[in-house]
Amino acid sequence: MNWFAAGAIAAGLGIVLGAFGAHALKARLTPEMLAVLETGVRYHMYHALALLAVGWAATRWTSAAVGVAGWAFLFGIAIFSGSLYLLASTGVRAWGAMTPFGGLGFIVGWLALAWAALRGNPVL
Repeated sequence: MNWFAAGAIAAGLGIVLGAFGAHALKARLTPEMLAVLETGVRYHMYHALALLAVGWAATRWTSAAVGVAGWAFLFGIAIFSGSLYLLASTGVRAWGAMTPFGGLGFIVGWLALAWAALRGNPVL
């Protein structure tokens, strides 16, 4: 997987979704749901940047943990941010029950990236 490209694509998508929320949905969402959408976009962007870091890490360490981190960050973006996007746009609170699973993906990603940094063999 080209993690740097994945991060760049994820960041672009985060910008699109943030702009869509700020402009097209601002008048349609309650302030509470707009805040939910903004939280989803914020974490989406943080972890798009984390994917860029995974792309860099893949050039430094051969550890499989680098790939685990990348997949975990993608999972987190899809589930954490995606569930918040669905909650904000539909108002169906049940979507919020999925959000912690995405947060767990983010945690796994950061721990895996730390493991790669601490234990990974340098790329020669």
